[in-house]
Formats: sequence, structure tokens, C-alpha cells
Amino acid sequence: MKRAISFLITVYVSVPVILYLFPWILGQVIFAHLLRFPFFVDLSRPEDVLNHTCNFYLNTEEGISVGVWHTLPASQWEKSARRSPEWYRETLGDGTPVIIYLHGNTGTRAINHRVQLVKILSAAGYHVLSLDYRGFGDSTGDPSEAGLTNDALYLYHWVKKHSRGSLVCLWGHSLGSGVATNAAVKIQEQGSAVDALILEAPYTSIGEVVVNHRFTKMYRFLPGFESLLWNIMKMTNIVFANDKNLKSLISPLLILHSEDDNVVPYHMGLQLYEISLQTQRKFNTDAHVDMISYSASLGFSHRNIYLDPNLSGVVRKFLENLRH
Repeated sequence: MKRAISFLITVYVSVPVILYLFPWILGQVIFAHLLRFPFFVDLSRPEDVLNHTCNFYLNTEEGISVGVWHTLPASQWEKSARRSPEWYRETLGDGTPVIIYLHGNTGTRAINHRVQLVKILSAAGYHVLSLDYRGFGDSTGDPSEAGLTNDALYLYHWVKKHSRGSLVCLWGHSLGSGVATNAAVKIQEQGSAVDALILEAPYTSIGEVVVNHRFTKMYRFLPGFESLLWNIMKMTNIVFANDKNLKSLISPLLILHSEDDNVVPYHMGLQLYEISLQTQRKFNTDAHVDMISYSASLGFSHRNIYLDPNLSGVVRKFLENLRH
């Protein structure tokens, strides 16, 4: 018994020491990109899990190739059999809104809850482009905040080039919410606001998620541990500050958050909603800002908001208001 207790204490104490000696480990945990779930899906063959979908790759910068799935809106389903990637690209100009889906950490664009959401959006009449950032899935390179942001930014401009004026919406889930607002800030700095933003289970900043995670809470009473985490994130340039970004963004915004989210606390979504409302008042814009909250009794938690039977209606209402 004494040996077992001694072993547990040693393991417990070793975590802060390991993080101090090897700070890059925290970045690996935040991105969790090496967990390429599901393991036995060929990402070059999206038809194995998702109909009416084409796989292609973009070189977002020298030496970086990222995998993307383009899933067609329902209006194009019947025409899509045996069509080429070039044909899929041309359909982006059919006047239908385009949603760029930026997923959270862990796994690939083929994880079930991501595929199910894409199916719902496709059936609702939208083009959906699902991106695996650098280092994720079959994309090359190593992840970083700047790298993920650049991948999303490149895809946005690529879609804008081929969509001939169609509305383009950035949809970010969890980690992807920070990618979405980072990209939106850069686009706005380049002279034009993003057409629309949808943030699903968004956080204030990634650091707040890390220090409030149930695992790290076990160490918070240790002197200096929380400061260690913040210093590591600063050292490794991992910030993903949605709260700071939304203080300047003037794009229409829809936030989706479940009250029983066990990864990103619900109050963070509320805080971001309030920040965005203040921003619109500060800059005197008429950009639509809304938040849909899901009762804990529904059990949607962090990744199952796609189970809302009215989700397509919520998205349709938000996007249609922008076109009037």
C-alpha cells in the first residue's frame, strides 16, 4: 500500500516538472492532432462516410498541404455523380451560402459528430468545406496558432475567389472558434469584414480553458502551477483570444453553447456574447448578434449540438437575415 501511494505521489508531482522541462508538451495536448480518430477512414475517399463530397488539397504556404472536403448543398446532389473536383469548385458560384467548418482539437474531419453536422448543413442547402489544419488528418506540417489561422485564412480567400460573391460563413467549434476569430480579425484588417461567424462552444481564451480544466484543477493549489501554464502558453505563442478578437470584430455573429458543456464552460459563451454586443454598440453597427443556449437537460454537452432537430432552422434564420 505504501509503495502504491508513493508511486501515485511521484506521478502526481512529476507532471509539473515534466511541463517545466518540456513546455512543448502542453501544445501537443492542446492541439491533440496526433490522435487521428477515426483511425481506419481513408480521408481521400470521403464517400465512405459522407455523400456528395469531394476531397482536395490546398498548399496554404510553401511545404504545407491541407486536406479539405467540399460537401454540396441539397440542390446539387442529383448532379454530383462522378463529377470532378473542378466541377465541385465551379458549383461554389451557384449563389448558395458557403460554410467553412473549422473543427476542434483531436481527430480529423471524419469524426462522427463533425460528419453529422456537415450532413445537416448540406441537407439545409449549404456548401460546406471541412478543413483539416496542418498536422491534422492527412495534412502536412506541424500545428501552431499562427499556422492554423493561416490555413483558415487561405481557404477563406480561396472560397471567396471561386464563390462569385456568395455569402461565406466561418463556423468554428471549440478550438476552431479561436481559429475562426483569428482569421476574421486578419480579414477585417485587410479591409473587409467576414460575411458571418458562427461559434459553437467557444471559449474566452484557450488559456482559460486549460487552467480551468478538471485535470489541471488538481494542481491549482500548488504554488506557481497556474503561472507556469500561462508562461508556457505565452512562450509557445498559443493564445486563441476570442475575447480580445470580438472586441474589434464587426461581423454578424451567432453563438451556440450548451449549458452542460463539460469542456468549455457555458459562462464563457455568455461572456463572448456580451462582449460582441458591446462592440457593435461601440462601433455603431447594425450587425446581427445572437446566442442560442441549450438546456443541460438535453445533454448536448460539448460536441452534440448537431442533435438539435431545429439546428438547420436556427442557421437558416441567422444567414437569411444577412441577405436582406
